[in-house]
Formats: sequence, structure tokens, C-alpha cells
Amino acid sequence: MKKYIIFAFACLFGATATQAQDEVETTVEADVVSNYVWRGLEMGQASLQPTLGVSYKGFSLSAWGSVGLTNADDNREIDLTLGYTTGGLNIGITDYWMTDGLDPENRYLRYNAHSTNHVFEANIGYDFGPLSLQWYTNFAGADGLTSKGKRAYSSYVEANVPFKLGGCDWLATLGAVPHTTTYYETDGFCVNNISLRADRDIKITDSFSIPVFGQIAVNPSSEHAYFVFGFKLKAF
Repeated sequence: MKKYIIFAFACLFGATATQAQDEVETTVEADVVSNYVWRGLEMGQASLQPTLGVSYKGFSLSAWGSVGLTNADDNREIDLTLGYTTGGLNIGITDYWMTDGLDPENRYLRYNAHSTNHVFEANIGYDFGPLSLQWYTNFAGADGLTSKGKRAYSSYVEANVPFKLGGCDWLATLGAVPHTTTYYETDGFCVNNISLRADRDIKITDSFSIPVFGQIAVNPSSEHAYFVFGFKLKAF
């Protein structure tokens, strides 16, 4: 009898593990972009930006990076994000690391408050369908400063409106910084990101296509504008 019980538990465990494995989604992809623009700020020139991630029942863990392709002086970046999504609600924490911070030696494992290149950010948002809203706030690491030299707890709020037009998936974005911070190079409340992006798959063969996108972004605060083109390489 004991053998049958052990066998039954083994079958149950195997079935559960197989089901869990089937529900886990893995992402392996990379974007190639003409220049790296983030929240209205130019972070670098032509770049390779790989992504590796897993998700399971609303939970996700991803690693994202960026490395310059044409300019050796461009920053290298590694971001780790832990997130959870249920319905339209999403929350998450991101650890940003760049070769531009408080540590001149660019040590990744350096987490000291006043000598690190890491910035830790929390986010919360809701997708209403025709409109999504997202709020981001830095809570630790190499955050920006206020006009009085204090930690700014730099924040950024963004609204996105997706729509379809002319065979493309479009995304209109409006982003703003609510207060003074050197992190976003702002002095008080300002709109720093107005962008319009179009995505489309370019068919190469009957079984292979390449997703491409074009994006126009304007930063009213800095009075700068950017035109970005990119394509995605993805493992299926």
C-alpha cells in the first residue's frame, strides 16, 4: 500500500510540475535602436538592448540591458525588474544600474548609499483599456537632488493611449515630472515627454517577420526632439 501511495504522490507532483512548467513564459529578445531615448532624455546613440525574462501567474522577473554600438563612451546599463500584474493593476520594483553614477570604478556589487551606481524605483499603474496610467518613484540609491541638495525621491508619471491605424499599432505618450530633481534635469513640475510610436511587422517569408518601430519624441522641458527607429530580434 505504501508503494502505491508514494507512486500516487509522485504522479501528482509530476503532473503539477508539468502544468507549472507549461504556465511559465520565457522571453528572450533584443532591440536594436538608432538612439536610446528614455522618458524624454537621450541616454545614448545606436544601441543593442537585450531582454531576458520569465513570468508565472501574474508575477514576472526580467533583466534588460543596453550597450552602445557606435559610441564607446555610451553608458552600459543593466536593469532588473520584479513585477506583479492582476487585471489592469500592475506594481513593480526596478534596480537600475549604469556606468554613470557615484562610483567611478563602476562596480556592480557596490550598494553603499553614497557611492553606488544603482537606483531603485517603485512603480504602480492601471490599464483601463483605452488609457493606461503609470507612476514611478525612486526610493534608494543614486537618486537626484532637490534645489536644497536633499534626496528628491524623483518621480515620473505617464499616460499612454494605444490605437490602431494604417496596419500599425500606435502608442501616444504624455509624461511629466512633478517636482524639482537633478535626476530628470527638471526645475519644478514640467512635461518632459510627448511621443508617438508606431509598430509593425515586416514580412520576410511566410514563416518569418521582423517587428520594426518608429518613434518621434519631444521634451518640452529641454526643448529637444528625437526620431528613433528600431527593430526586434526574438526567440520563439
